[in-house]
Amino acid sequence: MSDPLNNPRLKRHKLGFLQAAELPTKAQLRDYYAHYYRRESGNYRKSYDSRERAFLDAKTAQRAALADKIRGTATPGRFLDAGCGEGFALAWFRREGWQVEGIDHSMAGISAMNPDLAESVTAGDLFALLDDRIAAGEAYDLVWLTNVLEHVTDPVGLLEKLRRLVAPGGVLAVTVPNDGSAYQEKLLADGQIDDRFWIALPDHLAYFTGDSLRATAEATGWDCREMIADFPIDWFLLHEGSNYVRDRAQGKAAHKARIELELLLADQPVEAVNAYYAALARLGLGRNLTAFLTPHD
Repeated sequence: MSDPLNNPRLKRHKLGFLQAAELPTKAQLRDYYAHYYRRESGNYRKSYDSRERAFLDAKTAQRAALADKIRGTATPGRFLDAGCGEGFALAWFRREGWQVEGIDHSMAGISAMNPDLAESVTAGDLFALLDDRIAAGEAYDLVWLTNVLEHVTDPVGLLEKLRRLVAPGGVLAVTVPNDGSAYQEKLLADGQIDDRFWIALPDHLAYFTGDSLRATAEATGWDCREMIADFPIDWFLLHEGSNYVRDRAQGKAAHKARIELELLLADQPVEAVNAYYAALARLGLGRNLTAFLTPHD
């Protein structure tokens, strides 16, 4: 049966998510990511102003609150950020009293933004670093996997490995872009966008919706306890004056508006904010999705 997207660059995995039809080799990925933090693109910037930092902290606080609700305690424990990037989540959890540890393919992000956390971070191949911790019998109360699952050639294997590192009663929080959605297909069909701009190879190798993320989690031994979205910045694409795909010059303004709206919401009770984002996730909306997983008994 043909894929509904009918795109030769992608194939449909048996668990429902989309994946690059031709996966890069380890050497190709190593070369690509050797320059990743040098480019001011994607989620990374050469600098962040105070509003952007407040926004990043607010998102971490909201997700941490939901993880605490699932854990049944707000007591700090051991925190692992798998693919810690620039270290903003590590910094937030350390301030909250957690014992933090990060792993990443590079120290460049940490060195640029949170160099005081360098001693808490190990750089290298993500899968090998996880294997080292599994062999050592490590266990973590909360594991963060933020905008990483879509980058790896084996997302199924990554979720299987992480299951062996979450302590009893612990939580894995997985954040991915909400790509291949019905909303994006509507934008294309109605002419608001000219192509599937969200296909970003070789940066993103896998593409998830809420349904496919949940199915992949369940197939790898997890129970999906909650799922939330974040602000649906893609809504701006419905308006000619804010369509940042047709007019790239609108991108910074859209990003700034998203930050201000997120910070406005962050002033409200966190339970209400997370309920709002959970409703968006159920509707398939939101630029990113975060699933809160616990190991299946």
